[in-house]
This record gives sequence, C-alpha cells and structure tokens, in this order.
Amino acid sequence: MEQEYRKQAVIYEYDEATIGLIKGYDVYARLVDGILEALYTRYGVRYELYASDDPNSEYWKLLLDDVQSGNPEVEHVARIFDRLEDRTFIYDDEKEQPEYNIHLSVRNNVLAYPAMGVALARVPVFQENGINFQDFVFAASDAQLQVFLSNVRKRQREQNINKVTVFTDRRNGMFREDEPITRSVGRDDVVLDAAIKKEIYRSLDQFFDADRSFYVKYDIPYKRGILLYGHPGNGKTTLVKSIAGSVPGPVVYWQITEYTSSESVNEVFEAAARLAPMVLVIEDIDSMPQEVRSFFLNTLDGATSKEGIFLIGTTNYPEKIDPGLMNRAGRFDRAYEIKMPGEELRLEYLQLRGFSAFAGEEGVALAARLTSDFSLTQLGELYVSAALEWHENGTANVEQLVRGMRGELDKGRKREWMRDASSTIGFY
Repeated sequence: MEQEYRKQAVIYEYDEATIGLIKGYDVYARLVDGILEALYTRYGVRYELYASDDPNSEYWKLLLDDVQSGNPEVEHVARIFDRLEDRTFIYDDEKEQPEYNIHLSVRNNVLAYPAMGVALARVPVFQENGINFQDFVFAASDAQLQVFLSNVRKRQREQNINKVTVFTDRRNGMFREDEPITRSVGRDDVVLDAAIKKEIYRSLDQFFDADRSFYVKYDIPYKRGILLYGHPGNGKTTLVKSIAGSVPGPVVYWQITEYTSSESVNEVFEAAARLAPMVLVIEDIDSMPQEVRSFFLNTLDGATSKEGIFLIGTTNYPEKIDPGLMNRAGRFDRAYEIKMPGEELRLEYLQLRGFSAFAGEEGVALAARLTSDFSLTQLGELYVSAALEWHENGTANVEQLVRGMRGELDKGRKREWMRDASSTIGFY
C-alpha cells in the first residue's frame, strides 16, 4: 500500500518550468528541498516531510530540553537562514547558583535524532509585521516516526514525575509552565484530620499501584475524583504539593480564572490524557465562567471515562459549585471538607514548625489554646512573628503576639481598618 502511494501522480511539481507560477511556493519548496538535501548529505538517508494534526507537540519541548542539556542524541544538521541567529542565551534560575546558559537555537536550525530517523526544523517565515515560525517534521519512514512519537510520550511522563505542569488561563490565552519540585512537601508535613488524610492517600496509593489489582479485583473503573473544600489557608494547597512529591506519576495543576475558555479546557484535558496514569488538580473550580460550565462538564465526563486520571478539585466557596459536578457519577466521587483546625491540629502544626524554639513546649501549648479561629496560614504568620521577636529580643511573648494578630484579624473581618479618622494609608 505504501509503495503504491509513493507512485501516485503529483498535480503540481516544482521545477524550472513552474518557478513563479504560484506565489510563495517557490520559497517554501526551496527550503524543503534544502533541508531534505542537507539530511541526505549528512546521513545518506532520504527523509520525507510530515504534517502534524496534533495540537500538543510535546516533542518540541523535549527537543529544547535536549538542546539545552547537550543531549548527544541530538545533532545539528544545518542552519536555515545565514543572517538569523543560530544560538540562544537564557537565564537559568533553577540551579543553585543561577547563571546564563548559551545553547543552539531551536529556531532557524535543522536538528535531528539520527538514531531514530527523525529531524525537526522551526523555519522562519518573513511577513510584513515581523518574523513568524513554521514547524517542520521530517522522518526516514512511517515506522521510525511512530517509534519516535511513542518514545516522546514515555520521556514526557518520566520528566513530569519530577515536575508539576502548571496551566493558567490568561487574557491572551493559556500559559503553561513546568515547575520543578524543588522543596518537597512530605506526607508527614500535611496537617489534616487523620481520617481524611488516611483516606485520600490510600486512594492515591491504590490508584498508582503498579498492577492495579484493587481496581481489577473489584471491577472498579480506573479513575477517581475527589473535591476538597473549605476556608482558605487550611492546607489544601499543601496537600496538593505533598501529592505531587509523593506519587509515582505526573501532576498537572490547572488554575481556573475568568479567562478560562472551551479551548483551554480541551488543551488541559488532552495534556492530562497523554500523561496517564496521572493526577489532575483543578484549583478554584468554582471560578469556572458560567458560559464554559456546560462544555467543561461534558469534557469532564469524557476525560474521566478514560482510564488513568485521578482528578482533584479544590474550592474555597463550595456554595458556588455547580450542582452538576456532584450529582452525576464519574465526576467527583467524594467531597472532603477541610475545616478550620481544632486545638489538637493547631498544636500539631506548631510542633511541626518548631515553634518551641521560641516559646518552649509550654508556649506551644499556650499558642494552640489561644488561637481558636486561626487558619494554618495564620499560624504560619504567628511563627514568623515569633521568630522575628526572638531574633531581636531573645524572647517571644506568645500572648502578646496572638493578641496583636487577633486584633488585626478582627479588623479584617469587620472591615474596620481605619476607625481612627486620623489614620491614613497610602501616599501624600
């Protein structure tokens, strides 16, 4: 079948007789011919050009990672335009000592994975309003391209285990960034009701069990969805961070905003499906714009029907949650309220933070008793205040610190920031 396809007639052939007949095609054809010739000269193999209908072209990101890290599997074949850059410098702030890194540019270069028979070229396109780029994929055969793409998915999943892929909807479209897990949050660092904590982690461990025996034995679909709700500052984000650092699978974090659209919904779920088995965290799910909700719910049904996605939704305002999220099986199986911490949890948190260094064990117990209605985030601020006072004075007055914080919190709740008319905040 493939040989028959190769022999099919071509409607328009680029040659000396057809130059100039179709505007713009000459430049395109010369570039493609030049790249193909450079590949043949270098490797003695005839490559062919392929079109991609895949919107998630992860191989370009992996190519950039390989170029920046100096992966020997990637070879520089040719520069495309002589007067455009062939090298790029970036500021790498992920290292212990940030520094500039200079490497080959992915743009304006032909780069190949010769062992796999695949080459990529991001070709400049000159237009009146500036320079754009068109991506080209070349391969020596269909089989080699398929092997390459399968390897891309495997590599992407391996790399994402050590990172969190963050999607944020913005005015000008979806912003995507891979954040390394530099400060690991362990499960012991999560201060949460013991029963809820145990149940959530048990579900995760069963989900990522290598042989999936739990799901197979009890004929349970290989998917899960939980919703975390409650007042802000009580550990939902910390729980998510601990999950990212402790499960043997990728984590995608999606921040819903007023700019979330049907296009971004598609993009996130397509990325999630490629990484399965994985965890998809949807932050502030109540913020989903009204006009997108139906599309989101339909997509959620389709995405969760595919195996391998552990879905976690979070919200600070459960009363704003669309009832359709909870009233239909397969969206969220369980909902967990993350409550304001009681005295026992407050004591656990302060002990975990090392508050005793400033107040001793008695001071820790006193702080736990005095801080009713404090969130975990506010307890963290109490820790910082105690540390500053200890650093300056060699002592920390727990009662005074709590009293001062409580006064400010009460002003915030009552919106009475400036009861004294002479008080001002701002510029003169």
